[in-house]
Order: sequence, then structure tokens, then C-alpha cells
Amino acid sequence: MLLALLTVAAVPATAVEPHRPPAGYELVFADEFDGGSTPDPRHWLYDTHRNAQGWYNNEKQYYAAARPENARIEGGRLIIESRRESLSAAGLRDFGGQKYTSARVISRAATTYGFYEIRVKLPCGRGTWPAIWMLPADPAVTWPEGGEIDIMEHVGFDAGVIHHSVHTKAFNFARGTQQTASHKLPGACTGFHRYQLLWTPTRLVFGVDDAPRFLFDKKRTGRDRWPFDQAMNLLLNVAVGGDWGGRKGIDDAALPARMEIDYVRVYQPRKPAK
Repeated sequence: MLLALLTVAAVPATAVEPHRPPAGYELVFADEFDGGSTPDPRHWLYDTHRNAQGWYNNEKQYYAAARPENARIEGGRLIIESRRESLSAAGLRDFGGQKYTSARVISRAATTYGFYEIRVKLPCGRGTWPAIWMLPADPAVTWPEGGEIDIMEHVGFDAGVIHHSVHTKAFNFARGTQQTASHKLPGACTGFHRYQLLWTPTRLVFGVDDAPRFLFDKKRTGRDRWPFDQAMNLLLNVAVGGDWGGRKGIDDAALPARMEIDYVRVYQPRKPAK
């Protein structure tokens, strides 16, 4: 009966207008990754908080902070690279015994609503799990009450299949009720594609290369079904293994594997002149 409360559907590419910033939206944030050698600390933070305990979903990676091997600027792109290596001899206070390293960065800026576009080339090695997603900025808000917006997820054992998902208290993978659309994207791991989200007070529309792919509409009030009226941060990461990403094992020969981010752009409605 939960599905009766929301309209959730995969969206044919011809169903709505091309998935671009609506008229009257302006660019409010962009990182083109054109300078420096590591992610700009004015824009990005490293998330390392679960290294010692082990990461969610039984993932196998250690998320390093400010380590160029795992996160660096190269050729005008942000490279997030997962590697088969252990940092046990590095004297890290938060080392949790992991045999893989990677990076997970979070935007310093938090936004509420807007149009988001991230141009990316994905890794396809078995066991890799890259994601572009959003979580609430308020650290006191716990999952899944605060919601999660997965603009893009990809698991290497199912190469070239893109997943867009929404998680809330009513709709989440722990209950088997998460709302997801999946589709094949030729060239996801050999070329760049633009992963897009239009977030309004009543709708989430996910797209790739201007084609709408997944629609999640708000039909009733209630935080358990629509918590998406709060500021959220953008996350970029490549996990290794885990309950989903590692379902068919990890191909160590495929590592190192990198997600290359060409740019991140955020648009919001233009404020009226005073």
C-alpha cells in the first residue's frame, strides 16, 4: 500500500522535456577541477568516520584523507581511485585492518532543492561500487529518517547498468521497499556521461545526458515518505566490495580502478532583484 502514496516510475526518455536546468535557474556552485593537486578544501571534506569500525554494508575499503593515491586532481578531473593495498604500517590511528583503500568526499556546501549535474566516467572492475549521492547536512539526523538520494550507483559485476534510488523511513533497502530505476548505459565505463537530478519541493527527477530516467513524486506530507525539504550534502566515492558491490567477489586484478569526475555543477532558481 505504500506505493499508493507516491508516484514512482521509470521515465521513458520521451515522456518529458529534456532534463536540463529549468528556465530561471542559475549556477550557484561549480567545481571544474582545473587547479591544484587534491580536492579543493574550500569545497570538499574527506569522510573517514567509519574507518576504525569498518564501513556500512560490509564494505572492504579504508577511506583515506588527503592521500593523492586515492583522491587527486589530474588533467582537469577529480580522480577517486580504489586500490588493493593495506596501510597497516602507516601508523594510522583509525586503521581498521582493511586490505583496500579509496576515498569518499563530501561537499562543504549544503543545498536544498536545485538542479545537479556531475559529469563522470565510471570504473567497471568487479567489486567496485562508485556512487554520486546526497545525505542530510544535519549530523543529528539519522538514516533513513533523513532520507538519501542516489543520483547514480554502479556495481562492477553488472557493468554498464546505472541505478537511481530514493531511500526514506518508509522506502529503504533494509525493508526491501527502496524506490529504484535501473537502465543500461553503453559506454558508462569508457566515456563520460552527465548524471543529473532535478530536486523541487514536490518532485525528484533523475536523468542521464538530458534524458529523464526516474521520477519520484511527493503525494502526501509526512517525513517518513518525503524528508526532502532539508539541506543535503553531495557525496562522491568508490566503495570496494560490500553486500551489493561485492556480491560476486572482488577482482583484485582490476585494481586500481578510478572514477573520473570532470565537473560538479549546481543550479538553483534565480533570486528576484531587490
